[in-house]
Amino acid sequence: MAPRLNVTQMVRQAARLAEVRPELVAAYRVALRRWSGDPVLRLLGLPIVTEGYRSGAVQDALYARGRSAPGPVVTYKRGGESKHNVLPSRALDVAFLLADGTVVWSGLLLSKFARLMKAADARVRWGGDWPGFKDRPHFEV
Repeated sequence: MAPRLNVTQMVRQAARLAEVRPELVAAYRVALRRWSGDPVLRLLGLPIVTEGYRSGAVQDALYARGRSAPGPVVTYKRGGESKHNVLPSRALDVAFLLADGTVVWSGLLLSKFARLMKAADARVRWGGDWPGFKDRPHFEV
């Protein structure tokens, strides 16, 4: 059974996308439509936006992870340096909602979705293509 968003999740998705640059939102919607139209991909999980705009304070807290705060390093950008830190955001992060309601950041699923995002708009850059640090959930223009 393919996963579906409930009303609260739909509202949250709309709010996140409202803070993202229109060309990136358009690419995401094209990629999502193509993903959802494929019977095999649809059963693997539903791509969801986990973050668009991010304040400088939230960015600094993420930067602290793996440095002065517990957890793995998740970013190399301080507040104000990330494409997430401007409105409208020039970046969004994607994860996958599974049929059982869990959310995963599968590298395999993200790489499949990245192909669709890049095909939707040649300006889209995927963090999984970066040399060194791979930021697979990250898409930007």
